[in-house]
Amino acid sequence: MREKLRYMSGFGNEHASEAIAGALPVGQNSPQRPPLGLYTEQISGTPFTAPRRDARRTWLYRIRPSAGHPAYRRIDHGLLCSELADPTPNRLRWDPLPMPDGPTDFVAGLVTMLSNSDREAGTGVSVHIYCANQPMRRVFWDADGELLVVPQQGQLALATECGLLDISPGEIAVVPRGVRFRVALPDGQARGYILENHGPALRLPDLGPIGANGLAQPRDFLAPVAWFEDRTEPTEVVQKFVGVLWATELDHSPLDVVAWHGNHIPYKYDLARFMTINTVSFDHPDPSIFTVLTSPSDTPGTANADFVIFPPRWMVAEHSFRPPWFHRNVMNECMGLVHGAYDAKAQGFVPGGLSLHSCMSAHGPDATTVEQAMAADLAPRKIENALAFMFETRQLLRPTRHALEIPALQRDYDACWQGLRRHFMGERA
Repeated sequence: MREKLRYMSGFGNEHASEAIAGALPVGQNSPQRPPLGLYTEQISGTPFTAPRRDARRTWLYRIRPSAGHPAYRRIDHGLLCSELADPTPNRLRWDPLPMPDGPTDFVAGLVTMLSNSDREAGTGVSVHIYCANQPMRRVFWDADGELLVVPQQGQLALATECGLLDISPGEIAVVPRGVRFRVALPDGQARGYILENHGPALRLPDLGPIGANGLAQPRDFLAPVAWFEDRTEPTEVVQKFVGVLWATELDHSPLDVVAWHGNHIPYKYDLARFMTINTVSFDHPDPSIFTVLTSPSDTPGTANADFVIFPPRWMVAEHSFRPPWFHRNVMNECMGLVHGAYDAKAQGFVPGGLSLHSCMSAHGPDATTVEQAMAADLAPRKIENALAFMFETRQLLRPTRHALEIPALQRDYDACWQGLRRHFMGERA
């Protein structure tokens, strides 16, 4: 089935949908006998007493309640949440991970590259790569955090408890904590990035002096329309809980929600709809003006996680070094590339690749980019056919031991800065 979507008309606001007319109760959330013989169930993404502006919850009206399942048992979690290595101040970069040789679904193809959290603490993030070549027959959900999915190669078709979402490279989807879903592969195989957010739910950033408009517009986010499966057949359900996988088996599909209302729901967004803000005078602005979504921390202005993109845009800064300047940041930066070339790297950073620049790690454009930027004609130029992004977090990102041992790790990454020439022409006073 193809996805059916509606504009959310206000990010984070409550929405409602029913696959069969009359399935949603009117006037109360949990009547004694819900319409159509359904069961009432609430999924809460925040504590009951969270401030109204932060509260996340959805009422589900389903054929069978989620509580009806046998005990979960631990199963092999492959390369998901593999052992973390010691923190390192060194800059790291990886080539794209190869597609698997054997049949591998979305869950089996998850590889944890970086993590900065104690998953029991309710803060921090983990960064995963998925590489899959087989559609899921089982159903998955994550008790450790919400999932921001960034496709890089191949489409994903997500069947969720709230409806269907199809995403292609250039789009993103967010699946909230605890929401069940299954992934099919319309193109036969797929690769991409996942930010697993263990902290407060992602939301739109405040705009401050930008004003009421700009960046991602609330109305451009899409929510699924209610859709359900009424299938009686064995179905494996897998959950991620405190970093490992647990499974149980049902005699029916758990994607049996006929109607719902609330704001703890999956959604998608086309990154081409992002209204880029940039300088029209001089200097390269802070990358924070490219923030699509943010997960706040308890410190104002300091994110638990930011999702930042570097989309097509005009470069017009006069008398300026136009690529990103050399930089040391109190935040930790993880970058990926969906397609094209990133304007700070002339080579080595390719679509599907990943890089890490940890707290106060010196980084910036490579030597080739520097020389070209210093000599460039500063006429207006449009960066086209490129989409890079950054996951940024205030907490230290630690690579997994697996990530440090695989052939994809570029062990000569530091060399891209070794060709920086001395241009100093002054003399000591």
